[in-house]
Amino acid sequence: MNSGDTTFVLISAALVMLMTPGLALFYGGMVRGKNVLGTIMQSFMILGLITFQWVLWGYSMSFGPDYGGIIGGLDWFGLKGVGMEPSSQYAPTIPHLAFMIFQCMFAVITPALITGAFAERIKFSAFLLFVLLWATFVYNPLAHWVWGTGGWMGKMGAMDFAGGTVVHISSGFSALAAALFVGRRLGYGSTAYIPHNLPMTITGAALLWFGWFGFNAGSALAADGLAASAFVVTHIASSVAAFSWLLVEWLHKGKPTTLGAASGAVAGLVAITPASGFVGPVSAIVIGALAGAICYGGVLLKVKLGYDDSLDVVGIHGLGGTWGALATGLFASKALNSAGADGLFFGNPGQLTIQFLSVLVTMIFAFVMTLVILKIVDKLVGLRISEEEEQRGMDISLHDERGYNA
Repeated sequence: MNSGDTTFVLISAALVMLMTPGLALFYGGMVRGKNVLGTIMQSFMILGLITFQWVLWGYSMSFGPDYGGIIGGLDWFGLKGVGMEPSSQYAPTIPHLAFMIFQCMFAVITPALITGAFAERIKFSAFLLFVLLWATFVYNPLAHWVWGTGGWMGKMGAMDFAGGTVVHISSGFSALAAALFVGRRLGYGSTAYIPHNLPMTITGAALLWFGWFGFNAGSALAADGLAASAFVVTHIASSVAAFSWLLVEWLHKGKPTTLGAASGAVAGLVAITPASGFVGPVSAIVIGALAGAICYGGVLLKVKLGYDDSLDVVGIHGLGGTWGALATGLFASKALNSAGADGLFFGNPGQLTIQFLSVLVTMIFAFVMTLVILKIVDKLVGLRISEEEEQRGMDISLHDERGYNA
């Protein structure tokens, strides 16, 4: 047991926890004023719902004793056997409970990311049921495949330091399924959906950036040089991506925007996440620069294809996570992390193939499973609010509250 490592991981868990309220503000500022509380409410309540699920069965399914490389069993149901002593499987220098709660915060924010795709038009009851089912049948298996002892994707050699596939590709392509299944907002294509409070969005982006240091550096699970390296490349990639997005937007539209800067910063954070424990500073610059451009293009593509991903989850998290996972196969270096593998540019082209396969499987699994879950939820409780409720806004229709006094 190492007190420094324990302190570091607990602080990192707290930082990752703050990301979900940060996401609530990031999303809340981008919707119309009549939906601000309904949007914030979704992220905030996931903290309660998924923590409950994680403690009872989610953690055991994700990290419990392996069953065929596919899923963890329910041996640790209700955290049975998960105590104050270290786990030799996952984090030998910190309490097992510290590892569990750190991973809990990842399980919380991942479904919260998806909510941006169906913002302003889904029932609160449907949202709660969807999140519970999605965490159980999409997130928990994926987490086990990649990070759980015995998981098939990890055994294959797929590298995902802090959640490129498990968190961002899964949420991004689940968001695509949700946007297609739920359908467009009323007036889509003829109504201007203007963010009602960009200072709120910038504040949320800043909290996400701050919390992301716990997300990536904390995934080292020790207060050591690897954590420092992950911290540094996280900041570099986000900084470069913010500028990259802004530059492309400036050239394309003629003016740089605060929303573009915030979106670019998040795109860089997404892209560096899977690679953060495997790449150096120069690689982080390249990853961040391309992340800003790729994700900006992804947002433009949404308009051409005509689907209503309200807050650009697919363009930022789906494409950003995909680029980051593939970039790991390009830029990873064992000189930085002996537990990883070299990428294509360091003499190992096979790693890029492994990364590509992990990306493809994650996309398909998340997309198909999300469609199935949405169909079930729609049959049980109905997904969409009525047209009248949508026109009035979720705040009044669903929660009988207003974000602002008129």
